[in-house]
Amino acid sequence: MFGLGTPELIVIGVIIFLIFGAKRLPDIGKGLGGAIREFRQVKKDLSQDEKGNEKPKLSLEEKIKDKAVNQVPGVRDAVDLKNKAEKVGRILKS
Repeated sequence: MFGLGTPELIVIGVIIFLIFGAKRLPDIGKGLGGAIREFRQVKKDLSQDEKGNEKPKLSLEEKIKDKAVNQVPGVRDAVDLKNKAEKVGRILKS
């Protein structure tokens, strides 16, 4: 685990305990656990489509774009409109 042994982890734990105190440690642990859970869920959502099938490998930019298009209202309509306008432009040029 990053080359940290038991003595190092104990020292880190004591420092955290002294800084935050006993009352705040459960809240910090709960927040950290929630953040890790959310990160795993987003990672899982990005790798699967709506039906639970694995998506083909996409770059990080494409994954973020797909996530934004599917979750933000109005973005999907704007992207569809842009794609239609590009098709019309290609038809008019040919």
